Amino acid sequence: MSQTNTAPPSMRKTLGLTGVTMSAMALIAPGAFLWLTFQLQAANVGGATDMWTGIVTALIIAFLTALSFSELARRYPEAGTGGSYYFAEKAFLDRNDPKYARFARLAKFITGWAAHLFYWVYPSVMVAFMVVLVTYILSQFGVIVPIPAQIAIAAGFSILVGFIAVRGITGSTRISLVINIVQLICLIGFSVLAILFRLQNPLGATEWVHPTASSILIPHNLSAMLFQSTLAMLILVGFESSTALAAESINPQRDIPRGVVISLLIQGLFAYLLEYFAANYALSEKLVVTTADGITLTGIAAAAASTAPIGDLAKLIGDAMLGQNGFALMLIVATTVALSILGTTLAAINTAVRISFAMSQDNEMPEVLGVLGRHATPHKAVWILVGVSAVLGAVGMKDIIALTGLTLASNFGACLLYGLTCGMTFIAFFGRPEFNRFKHGVIPALGLLGNLGMMLTIVVIGLGTPGTSQEATKLALRIMIAWAIVSGAYLLWNSGERGKPILPKENQIAS
Repeated sequence: MSQTNTAPPSMRKTLGLTGVTMSAMALIAPGAFLWLTFQLQAANVGGATDMWTGIVTALIIAFLTALSFSELARRYPEAGTGGSYYFAEKAFLDRNDPKYARFARLAKFITGWAAHLFYWVYPSVMVAFMVVLVTYILSQFGVIVPIPAQIAIAAGFSILVGFIAVRGITGSTRISLVINIVQLICLIGFSVLAILFRLQNPLGATEWVHPTASSILIPHNLSAMLFQSTLAMLILVGFESSTALAAESINPQRDIPRGVVISLLIQGLFAYLLEYFAANYALSEKLVVTTADGITLTGIAAAAASTAPIGDLAKLIGDAMLGQNGFALMLIVATTVALSILGTTLAAINTAVRISFAMSQDNEMPEVLGVLGRHATPHKAVWILVGVSAVLGAVGMKDIIALTGLTLASNFGACLLYGLTCGMTFIAFFGRPEFNRFKHGVIPALGLLGNLGMMLTIVVIGLGTPGTSQEATKLALRIMIAWAIVSGAYLLWNSGERGKPILPKENQIAS
């Protein structure tokens, strides 16, 4: 009589360097974010001209953080799906000292809390962006999408991503590879056209947002640059997502650290700096938008008022440079953006549910989040996050304040997660033979300070800037406080149920 194998499904090691890198690159998605966040950045009153320098500032902090993630991933290749959550615990436990070990549970819980604020809000921002994109494209054909239909688009897109995600990481990686290639080709083409548009000036523009190329590269206002950098974190985060794929990586000790840095080099250092330079270089009074109140705006004000300023700019450039084919150029760019949003949302959900899976396996989150389906994917967690993303995405599409608020809340979680990870790098290596003062001391310290500075900037400058920035920051703070209350309450309840202290005494820790 044959026996049936009833062993529970487990994650499969199928990813090489390309796979883990493509996943992180899909989350960064420069082809999508130029289109998606340009309006948010342009709407930053008094600071719109510091977009490029804000990205550079965020990029420096991102690289410091990426190097810290890379070192931890190299030291702990057994992290599985936990990533930074796992690193936080091991950094304290590996000290082999009860004075450190007693903080292990609290450290990993705070890290997990920050990761969930980041990863579970992030997909909803992408869902909202997709609704805005679809609404904009349809409006170009004279189709007005009512609010109920927009909500349906948010739900439908979330479900589509969910169906792909539950099929497993291998299929998701193939999709990410194709999307990354398409978006990089498109953004290079658009950037070249935008630069030529400025140099040839076929429309005879006289009032450029930046009078010279050097104006783009030089900071104009310190506080504006810092606040722009907090918005820029949304477009740069994701390089670390490959650390949640160690359980599915063939050689995690070699490939995960490389994937973290390579993804940021390609998407951040090359793609973003090129495309944001080109878009800012091409902005002039020829970009015109008429508001619902009948007010005509030009230049950077028009970019702030438009729901898709890059789409409007693509039409302007295409008509001038490609024989009145601006509409076709806009549709091509918009199509690649839609693909990029799909890839970004997919990568975000894949990362989010794997962190949740690790915490559930550790009994720090509800058991339902740790159930694997037949494709070795936390399928129940995927569908729960699909529902959350659809609801929050529908909220985010309401207006620019709601969308920016969700963005800042996710960015706050990212900065907190990144700062904690930089701190864990020092704790994990200090006093060990392999400790390097520069790699494990200076770099993590600067990364920690940079991310803490980002968090402070979100709150202080955001609340101090009237208008969209202030209202959006208030909304972000309400989201963060609500999540902190829910998480803290669950930690207390769960600790009581399990009889496990949050901060055990030294004599309660096994040697």
